[in-house]
Amino acid sequence: MTEPETEEQRPEETATVESGRDEASAVGTSTDDAFIAPVAMEDDPDDLFAGDRGTLDAEVRRVLVLILQRRFLSAERNRREWALLRDHHQIVESRLNDLFLRLVVDHTRGLAYKQQVRSDELDVPILLKDAPYTRAETLVLVHLRTVYQRESAAGESSPRIDIEDVEQTVLSYFAEVDGSTARQQKAIRNAMERLDREGIIDEETTGRYRISSLVEVVLSAEKLAELRDWLRARQAEKDTADAAPEGAEEHASNDADDLVEAGAL
Repeated sequence: MTEPETEEQRPEETATVESGRDEASAVGTSTDDAFIAPVAMEDDPDDLFAGDRGTLDAEVRRVLVLILQRRFLSAERNRREWALLRDHHQIVESRLNDLFLRLVVDHTRGLAYKQQVRSDELDVPILLKDAPYTRAETLVLVHLRTVYQRESAAGESSPRIDIEDVEQTVLSYFAEVDGSTARQQKAIRNAMERLDREGIIDEETTGRYRISSLVEVVLSAEKLAELRDWLRARQAEKDTADAAPEGAEEHASNDADDLVEAGAL
């Protein structure tokens, strides 16, 4: 019965290894040179962090992250990033496309934003969540868009509006079921704060806002007309309900739910 071979019983393998060592010694190298030695981060200036395998410069990466983080990138508010996006448009767009996102650059308005790619023919994983505006936010948007359209048609390049004007108009859209006037005013001011964060409006002084062209992107002319028609119809129904109070509260409550759905932009 033959015993199993051990490493000591395989002289041909040992000889091969020894021969390889001799060859390495002959050329002045060692067997360790067959592998790539790790390079310290400080000795590799192209790496931004340990294990970095990215190929974009740090500034271009920041632009990519900003587009992913924010709803919009503005040429006016983000001049440096806008210039980088203009210079590296193709590579930024390519990276977004890898995530099933579309890059939209509106040079006329100076805006850049992302859109989720959706397809009936392709199984696309959804990365971006739909974040519809609340009822108060939608009502504020309708008024801001109306003012922007009117002032722009009159030749005003930077339409402005006061919080009192917004409150006066938007409060007229609310119903009794929406709570007290103080509660409705708070909802309006919260809506203004969100729109300010998104860059749709810009508070220049306390209670005084400049309306950005972003409002045209968020609320298109077609959507504006649809919502304004809806509001007029609901206002007519409200007037009818006021004339016949019975059942008016239930009707107004249903209106509130309908507007949230209509305002999901």
